Amino acid sequence: MKKMISWNVNGLRACVEKGFLDYFHEVDADVFCIQESKLQEGQIDLSLPGYYQYWNYAIKKGYSGTALFTKEEPSSVTYGMGIEEHDQEGRIITAEFQEYYVVTCYTPNSQNELARLPYRMTWEDAFLAYLKELEEKKPVIFCGDLNVAHKEIDLKNPKTNRKNAGFTDEEREKFTALVENGFVDTYRYFYPDQKEIYSWWSYRFRAREKNAGWRIDYFCVSQSLVDRLVSADIHTQVTGSDHCPVELVIE
Repeated sequence: MKKMISWNVNGLRACVEKGFLDYFHEVDADVFCIQESKLQEGQIDLSLPGYYQYWNYAIKKGYSGTALFTKEEPSSVTYGMGIEEHDQEGRIITAEFQEYYVVTCYTPNSQNELARLPYRMTWEDAFLAYLKELEEKKPVIFCGDLNVAHKEIDLKNPKTNRKNAGFTDEEREKFTALVENGFVDTYRYFYPDQKEIYSWWSYRFRAREKNAGWRIDYFCVSQSLVDRLVSADIHTQVTGSDHCPVELVIE
């Protein structure tokens, strides 16, 4: 069995000061993916004995960025989608293992007043095409902050957020397209009707205290891996970021 964790740390240096390493060692994941590291190379020296470390940095300082830590050495690792327009912000790492690919992804936020929604739409199409291309070779597990709450059940206040970044019809339709193309939202696979379990809470308005959150962090898998799914979890009790870690266990 393999345990995988994904966590948007919202600045790894800040998260380390808030107990990241304690959680990392305690959870003892086989693969641990992070998003929004907000680092450049050499800005942190993270000692993780027993893990191979892979980092993808944004060109812009203190912005975006992903990392993947794994006990088993992948047979290959690639950074980005191989499309220059989309590979400037350190948003994707793909690790190839014997039986599947693991992709950590930090999907672009559509931003206030949806300033970046048009870009987000082209990103989504490119990302789906990228995943389907990988899937021609072997099954795919992808995880990360996908910056969308798919259904009304996935956020506290769907009515008032309908036209806001992360819950626009356009973004939700792109997630539906992922599902229609054979990718399974593992948390919903196990808990189709579970309400009020979220993975992100705004730092404003005491949102976490009130559990006024959004489920925007996911593990999704190729349909062919469904029989091997053991469990999916959202670790709402873990602090250190405005997101909490999400987990997948697979045979």
